[in-house]
Amino acid sequence: MAEQGVENGGGLLERKVMVAIDDSECSHYALMWVLDNLEESITKSPLVIFNAQLPPTNNSFTAAALSSARMYCSVSATPEYTYTIQEQNRKLAIALLEKAKEICAGRGVDAETLTEVGDPQSTICDAVQRLNISLLVLGERGSGKIKRAIQGSVSSYCLHNAKCPVLVVKKP
Repeated sequence: MAEQGVENGGGLLERKVMVAIDDSECSHYALMWVLDNLEESITKSPLVIFNAQLPPTNNSFTAAALSSARMYCSVSATPEYTYTIQEQNRKLAIALLEKAKEICAGRGVDAETLTEVGDPQSTICDAVQRLNISLLVLGERGSGKIKRAIQGSVSSYCLHNAKCPVLVVKKP
């Protein structure tokens, strides 16, 4: 593969590749695919591994037993509860990113890790633009048409809104 970069005042700009991961098998497969297939690109500039943490919701549901039926009531979460959930999500995200970084180091690839709280669709696209990413790689979850229509697809959103080329890796 020939070196392709954009010249800027006599030097080549680095071409950053970002892999957005979560705890799914699909995103792990996407990371492994990048390590196996984009070796030249990711050894010349750091690989960015990104994780978007979902923000905690302010509402939760409690169930009260009424004979054989249950009554569900919406309850506002306390600030302490919200903080606890957010802190737990942060710890899980850091552990996930550290594991991914270890996998990369085992392949001789220098990886930077980054996690942010927010809706994964917009958080990933914002990070792409802010970090001047050249290629975004995502794993495809394989959600059904109905689920995608209701919840939306992160990969579909990024395909249409990221300010760089997007590669969606589908697990065979």
